[in-house]
Amino acid sequence: GFDILFFWVARMMTASLRFMKQVPFKDVYVHALVRDAKGQKMSKSKGNVIDPTDLIEKYGADALRFTLAAMTAQGRDLKLSEQRIEGYRNFHTKLWNAVRFSQMNGCALDPSFKIESAGSPLSAYILKKLVEASAAVKNALDAYRFNDAATALYRFIWNEFCDRYVEMTKPILQNESSDVQSEAAKAEVRAVTAYVLLETCVLLHPFSPFITEALAEALRQDVPGDFKPLLHTAPQNLSGLNVNEAGAAEIEFVTALIEEIRSLRSELGVPASAKIKLLVTDATSEKKAAIDRNADIINRLSRLSEIETADTAPGGSAIVALTDFTGALPLTEFVDVAAEAKRLQTESDKVTGEINAAKARLANDNFLAKADPAVVEETREKLQEKEMNLARLQKILQGL
Repeated sequence: GFDILFFWVARMMTASLRFMKQVPFKDVYVHALVRDAKGQKMSKSKGNVIDPTDLIEKYGADALRFTLAAMTAQGRDLKLSEQRIEGYRNFHTKLWNAVRFSQMNGCALDPSFKIESAGSPLSAYILKKLVEASAAVKNALDAYRFNDAATALYRFIWNEFCDRYVEMTKPILQNESSDVQSEAAKAEVRAVTAYVLLETCVLLHPFSPFITEALAEALRQDVPGDFKPLLHTAPQNLSGLNVNEAGAAEIEFVTALIEEIRSLRSELGVPASAKIKLLVTDATSEKKAAIDRNADIINRLSRLSEIETADTAPGGSAIVALTDFTGALPLTEFVDVAAEAKRLQTESDKVTGEINAAKARLANDNFLAKADPAVVEETREKLQEKEMNLARLQKILQGL
């Protein structure tokens, strides 16, 4: 516990100055107290001690390491639960499956491929996200914000690479056409994917050394040469990598459009099997061109039947609003729009009441003085979540 460690640090400091005539260390990182899932201090008498060897046996050492790093926010105790560790075990499984998928589709490291020559918008997008993740991890580690570094890696691997990039590469990799243009696109995707995966393993290695070393070995198995250094000695310098910013911005718009359509489909209860139409009612020429170039990806991942232009949105449509783009999803064929609007208004009113109640608690000096600090912090977090939920509901309602 930090209450005991402080005195150990102070004693080592004074003893070193007295007997060694030098400062023993310049930085001291005292991590949060690890509590059980309910926030209670672990003790044998309570029977709530979590044995790490049991967790490692069940979920793996990497999952436990990553969980502890991801939860060590400064100034807060850590509530350890098996559900969190299981979730991060699933995160590592997702990365493992992404490497397997890439290898099954011929993605391999190509020593002759110059990463600077990757010119497609999709390659530019994932390389930009990799550079951003690398910078975020480095800055967080330099400041001892291990949770921020772990969060940056989690978002990049799960959201950017697996959920977006891999899904967008499937039509390219699985295209059976053998024309020159198609083969060139496949070769670039394969080389870029393998490159990004290996660099990702280097970034993740301090948190998850075992799985990353195994994956790196698999990725480098066909690379010529006998000596392949361990990941902890592998350099990483992505700051000088030139990225096609315009191409990356194009794919960022495409991913935002796909996710907005998916969100509306889910919130409004559109059947998963239903293929709906997207009407582009207002967009810049740049956004229209991006949609034309990526129509196959948008249709496939959003489950659209077609994309058309229209002067106005017909009645019973959900509005898709992004920067420099407005579109409409006609839904009368699939859902009762009036009933959905009523349901969303009822849910919005309920969330508004919960927000007001939470704000009243946090404005109560008596509650702030007597309540457990963990409870106060949890109330603030729930308030923030409810405010984000309300903003989402109101945006959908306004669109309807």
